Amino acid sequence: MPPLTFTLIQTKLAWEDKAANLAMLHEKIMGITEKTEVVVLPEMFSTGFSMKPEAFAETMHGQTVRWMRDTAAAKRVILTGSIIIEEDGEYYNRLMWMLPDGGYGYYDKRHLFAYAGEDRHYSAGSKRLIASVKGWKLNLLVCYDLRFPVWARQQAPALKGEESNKSEYDVLIYVANWPERRIHAWRTLLQARAIENQAYVIGLNRVGYDGNEIYHNGNSMVIDPLGDILYEKQHDEDIFTITLQKERLDEVRGKFPFWKDGDKFIITNE
Repeated sequence: MPPLTFTLIQTKLAWEDKAANLAMLHEKIMGITEKTEVVVLPEMFSTGFSMKPEAFAETMHGQTVRWMRDTAAAKRVILTGSIIIEEDGEYYNRLMWMLPDGGYGYYDKRHLFAYAGEDRHYSAGSKRLIASVKGWKLNLLVCYDLRFPVWARQQAPALKGEESNKSEYDVLIYVANWPERRIHAWRTLLQARAIENQAYVIGLNRVGYDGNEIYHNGNSMVIDPLGDILYEKQHDEDIFTITLQKERLDEVRGKFPFWKDGDKFIITNE
């Protein structure tokens, strides 16, 4: 399987200012000089982690979705990150997976951060999104989902009665607005998700203060399937490109076939 290249954009966000954020991100994306295939943006990248969806939500035909479509096409990359979407009278923290040809998939954040009141303003999703790129499988999740390991757990074919060592996914991606005050949990859980699922993990966080004066120190990370840190950046804005190798993944899973001893389980939508 060919390698897959990701670019992580760890950035400050203008509070509840779509025009400023989209202009800033367009400049950064178009300025990427390395060859890349997937560009990862933070959670609620157009507004910051706002609890005012009634003021900033868009439909799937709105400004930010159009911006993602146009930018992905112009740069010939896949764009992913979450935005505020209104659908049938409900609001969602929706992660978009935008292809350069205009096709897309999406994932609605399952675990809403009640500590900040997210559950009072947004509706929870019920289905995971596992995207496919060049034979790679990518599981796409959002911020607070990181604290709930069952939602990210590999459900390998072998655990469903099939004779195969092919895992459900190869890369686990979290986009976030994770504050510095709880960054120890962020770092620890990202490494745990990589180790327990024998997958690469990408955690992309923002930096800077939000409109509630909460500081985010970034600490975006790329972690290999043994839990070793391949990239980590604190405090500063950064645009980082990394190429992941499938051979490394196969080596780890072949040498340490822990997936064979996994528990059988089913994730319900309740």
